[in-house]
Amino acid sequence: MFARNVSFHLKSNMLSDYTRTFDKDILPLLRRQNGFKDEITFSGPGGIDVTAISLWDNKASSDTYNTNTYPEVLKTMARFIEGTPKVQTSDVVNSTFHKIAVHAAA
Repeated sequence: MFARNVSFHLKSNMLSDYTRTFDKDILPLLRRQNGFKDEITFSGPGGIDVTAISLWDNKASSDTYNTNTYPEVLKTMARFIEGTPKVQTSDVVNSTFHKIAVHAAA
């Protein structure tokens, strides 16, 4: 499993608008992506600092989304976000929710 971690700053008082738009417009796009598994979004105090983690079958699926669909997502969310989102990617080494575990080689 593979993860995309996107962190960004929302404009003031935009958390509910962001959440509504995410649910209505972005989540359906994600669900149509090959390899998409799950999305979880966190908001810090005050609803300005947000982190969104999406989980994917593999890096190739995540990369395809990043190239083909993520630019459209950024355009949709631009009215809510200040600055440029920071994207980090990584292999998932454990997820109790998804019942996976990757064990280190001895």
